[in-house]
Amino acid sequence: MTSSHSAKSKPDLGQRTIADFGDQWTRYTDNSGYYGSLALFADICEPLLSLDNVRGRTVADIGSGTGRIVNMLLDAGAAHVTALEPSESFAVVAANTADRASRVEVIRCDGTAIPQDRDFDLVVSIGVLHHVENPAPIVKAARCALRPGGVIFIWLYGREGNGIYLALFEPLRAVTKRMPHRLLAILCHVLDFIAMLYTAASRILPLPMRQYMQTVYRRLPPDKRRLVIYDQLNPAYAKYYSEDEARSLLENNGFTNVRTHHRHGYSWSVTGAR
Repeated sequence: MTSSHSAKSKPDLGQRTIADFGDQWTRYTDNSGYYGSLALFADICEPLLSLDNVRGRTVADIGSGTGRIVNMLLDAGAAHVTALEPSESFAVVAANTADRASRVEVIRCDGTAIPQDRDFDLVVSIGVLHHVENPAPIVKAARCALRPGGVIFIWLYGREGNGIYLALFEPLRAVTKRMPHRLLAILCHVLDFIAMLYTAASRILPLPMRQYMQTVYRRLPPDKRRLVIYDQLNPAYAKYYSEDEARSLLENNGFTNVRTHHRHGYSWSVTGAR
């Protein structure tokens, strides 16, 4: 089932970020292979959220993009998923989950408009909140939408472990986020070639992000590796969270039993309970 709600008014930066992702996810709609697999979902979520924590649950996914995480949740056995996507790609979510439409509702809205009458067991937001300049209202709305004892799971870019990466890519992003699509796509081919050389070197050298490059990046097909790079360089806004900032994002907005996991030494997985 698909419905459409107007996204709440946002600052210009927020609208630009939504538009960036709408353009990105209507160009890159395929989630095949390891990129959309249950194995990658487990890699993202464990040890804080196991597949057993998803099975049979009612779930809301904030920032669904192309429906990749929605389908992962369904593959993990979620009873029903409410997919929230404010950009033009909400239609892509509906198309990519059409074969399981009875277990999915797609709503065109941002996370602040998450339905408050569902008593969700679980709310997830994977790779989204670090692109929101002020995510606190989304986190507060998510807490209100959960049943008592319900859980939120978020995944964020991390600051710790990314010093060299940020020194190189933050200045580059100042340019790439303004690039036309075709030029950025070409650049991603070049950067993927360099990244694969780095991945090969990391097999024998203790390089930063070695674990991620070996266990995740090299398992992706070439088009998905380039998409991962594009996803880093395209959005108008991105924040890299310290562990304290990641924890505070949930604790300051009413969540308890907040736990963090430094995934592959470069990003933060965080859970909290209502």
